[in-house]
Amino acid sequence: MLVNANHQVLNIDKLTYAGDLRNVAAVANSPNYRFEKLDICDRPNIARSFSDFAPQAVLHLAAETHVDRSIDAPEVFIDTNLRGTFVMLQAALEHWQGLEAEEQTRFRFVQVSTDEVYGSLGEEGFFTETTAYRPNSPYAASKAGADHLARAWHKTFGLPTIISNCSNNYGPFQNREKLIPTIIRKALSGQPIPIYGEGKNVRDWLYVEDHIAALLAGCARGAPGASYNIGGNSEISNLDLAHAICKLLDQRRPRPDGREHADQIQFVPDRPGHDYRYAIEAGKAKRELGWLPRESLQTGLSKTVDWYLDHADWTLDAATSQDRLGLGASGKHPMRG
Repeated sequence: MLVNANHQVLNIDKLTYAGDLRNVAAVANSPNYRFEKLDICDRPNIARSFSDFAPQAVLHLAAETHVDRSIDAPEVFIDTNLRGTFVMLQAALEHWQGLEAEEQTRFRFVQVSTDEVYGSLGEEGFFTETTAYRPNSPYAASKAGADHLARAWHKTFGLPTIISNCSNNYGPFQNREKLIPTIIRKALSGQPIPIYGEGKNVRDWLYVEDHIAALLAGCARGAPGASYNIGGNSEISNLDLAHAICKLLDQRRPRPDGREHADQIQFVPDRPGHDYRYAIEAGKAKRELGWLPRESLQTGLSKTVDWYLDHADWTLDAATSQDRLGLGASGKHPMRG
């Protein structure tokens, strides 16, 4: 979206398991786009990139984000999400301090975070920007720490940071390990569709293009030092979500045997520390940024399913590989014996 809007864009990515150059193939040859394969923990090269590119804004999305992986291997989450954020903030600060006063006023560093930093909700209520942080997974804790760093760099050094805490994203190009791509992939390959516990955990789903629009609004109109909750107004339980996707697939890609895709749903042991419910109150983003989500869950899911059906190479690659993570290297979490 930034490249198509004629902004000069430098994209930095380490290209781990979650990185895929197909994500940016449509703009890879654009004259206003540059890509650098780089680890955000590499302080000298991050500083060089800031110096060479001289950004007017930084959208800091680089992170380890897969909760199950944070249970199996938390150290990499601490390295990337905490130390990496420190490196980015310090490089941004040194760059910002060298700008003219008017350029300093326009500069923004957007720390892109998650609603998981707030912990878990019960049956009622919503997360707001004043909700206390109570992270329950190594992933959530690492993102909470990164948020605190961004806030501290504003309070202590004056760096104009903004923190965005979004709900669960979905849409085209999402990594195969995430819930919605997993449901689609397993359904199409005729395999069991794994749902944690009893499937009662509730999430608020945010279509990816709506999230991008919120981040760009934050860059343009966000107040330095502020935080904004970004949600899709689309709460649904994991089990109901799976049924909704299966119904769309029944209409678009029926099973050869005539049965429903929902027959493939299978409950699996819950992951440790699985938060019950997330829900976002995004009134501040509406008031201050002029942002509202455009996609309902129904329209967003329809677009998402259609995209994956049109991109079989994305949906079905390595369809039979091991999916279950977050129970320890042996396949069992030590607290479960």
